[in-house]
Amino acid sequence: MSDSAARDRDAAETESAFGHPEVAPDRSAAYGDHPDQVIDFFAPRDGRDGAPLVVVLHGGAWRAPYDRRHVSPFADFLARRGFAVASVEYRRGGGLSRRGAEGPAAGRWPETFDDVAAAMDALPGLTARELPQADARRTVVTGHSAGGQLALWAAARHVLPQGSPWRLPAPPPLRGVVALAPIGDFESAAEQDVCSGALHQLLGGEEYFEERRVHVDPALLLPTGIATAVVQGSWDLTVPQAVTEAFVDAAAKAGELVGLTVLDEVGHFALIDPSADACAVAAEEIAQLAW
Repeated sequence: MSDSAARDRDAAETESAFGHPEVAPDRSAAYGDHPDQVIDFFAPRDGRDGAPLVVVLHGGAWRAPYDRRHVSPFADFLARRGFAVASVEYRRGGGLSRRGAEGPAAGRWPETFDDVAAAMDALPGLTARELPQADARRTVVTGHSAGGQLALWAAARHVLPQGSPWRLPAPPPLRGVVALAPIGDFESAAEQDVCSGALHQLLGGEEYFEERRVHVDPALLLPTGIATAVVQGSWDLTVPQAVTEAFVDAAAKAGELVGLTVLDEVGHFALIDPSADACAVAAEEIAQLAW
């Protein structure tokens, strides 16, 4: 495919994914005092009890303009397939970067990770209260793009360096993690300037890259011992396939098998677009771990 054709396809997929109307959650609950510390809950549309819980972490390069609303159609899609869904909001970067990059800064250090850790820790109690038909013992975490990085990280907190404020004493009680086009290897992503400098902004600046990535780079937090699957489009221009392959290779070198599904002629946003076949593949990967 020519570069222009790839860009045209990417634009069409992006327009389709963002063209769905926002879907209101059934319930919402705060896990902290900040306005962004909130979780939206979507009940399984078939009304079943004991539905597996899917935790959704949205992408958007950890930048403030992209919040959980853009994945609400995806959350609803999963709910219509019989899952209970918890869509997590977290603090992202706000304002313009002071380091010369265009657009809003990516992420907040350490608040972005404070929030994801707090949300995951609060989920069992909040789910029991807000979505009692969910079976939190069968929890799968999924995330798209930057949210894929956060999903992989949420499943790896027990292997964080000693002294990390987010470290867990034991593996989190998860059935698995399904990462959709994740930013899973920081070195590879930085080399390809994924999301225009977002990684360095997330970590607080290029000078902190090596020091802080050991706490949050999924490729360095291995093995986790938690079932992990990755879904990637071969025509992804936002998070190239090479970034995902670098993470999968790192897992293999650490002695952990990560399932990789590469979808031919699929870009970045089709994975969370309910009208795209790729989205059904993502849901099937979740189902294989949840059920």
